[in-house]
Order: sequence, then structure tokens, then C-alpha cells
Amino acid sequence: MGTSYYSQSELVGLGLKSYGQNVYISRFAQFYGANRISIGDNVRIDDFCVFCGDVTIGSNIHIAPYCILYGEYGIQMDDYSGLSARVTVYSAIDDFSGEWAVGPMVDESLRKLTKGKVHIEKYVQLGAGCVVFPDLTIGENTSVGAMSLVNKTLERGGVYAGIPARKIKDRKDRNIQIINDFMS
Repeated sequence: MGTSYYSQSELVGLGLKSYGQNVYISRFAQFYGANRISIGDNVRIDDFCVFCGDVTIGSNIHIAPYCILYGEYGIQMDDYSGLSARVTVYSAIDDFSGEWAVGPMVDESLRKLTKGKVHIEKYVQLGAGCVVFPDLTIGENTSVGAMSLVNKTLERGGVYAGIPARKIKDRKDRNIQIINDFMS
């Protein structure tokens, strides 16, 4: 993949908790708390992505440019899932109502946080510009349209879009069969 990505020997220097085989990480991606970040096999992470906190990336995953994963309370991406450009995933968000202070540099006792693990199950695809709130699961074989807001758990096998995201229709599972056939 050329010099745009870290070499296998350079990946060691990132200090990741773990990483698998065939991992391509852009030299322009940033990792904060890399010792809490795990990456599986066959993963590509493109330019200007930011990862922090407790983040687990499965195998056979592509994360497009400008994605941000704020994983202080945990983010898990299962195999064959992917993020299109500019997806942001939050495991904690501030209350912006004006009744509480806001921001990571303010003492936590003055803030009201919604927090919890985000689980992106297998075969999930999130379209460009999606925002995902904390403490939810995006069910297996679900796709979410571009510019959508995911603020609650999404059931498996659906196509969702909107602000907030709502189910538009069922998603076909032919993609799963193609991958299973290839693997056997």
C-alpha cells in the first residue's frame, strides 16, 4: 500500500494493545491511549481518523477518512463492519441544556454525561457523516444512510436513515451469504 501507511514494523511503535495481520493504518491517523485500542486482521484505517479510549476493531473492516471514535466508555466494531467518511461515534456526550457545565476540561461533578458502550455488530455499514450516540447497539446486517443520527439501538437487518435514524426497510442478507460462501 506504499508509504502512506505504517509498515508492519512501525505498527509496533504505535503502542496499540493488539493488532492483527494485514493492517493498514494511515500515517495521518491519531491514537490517544493506544494501549487501550485493539485492531483485528484485514483492517484499513484512512487519513485523519482519531481514536481514543477503549476501542476494539474486529477484522475485515474499513474506516474511511475523518472518522472519530471517542471510546472512553467503550466502542466495539465487529467483523465486516465499516464506517464511511466523517462518521463520529461517541461513548459519552454532555448535556447541552444549559443546566450543566460542558466539556472535557470541566470537573466531571459539574457535568451531566450520557455514557455507555457502543456496539456495532457484524455486517453493519454507516454512511458518510453519521453521528452515533452512546450506550446503544447497531444490530447485525444493518446499514445507516448518510448524515443520519443514531440515538437509540437499531434492530438487526434494517436500512435506517434520518435525524433521528428510523427504519426505512429490511436489509437483504445476500452480503452475508457471499462472505460465508467465500470463507468456506
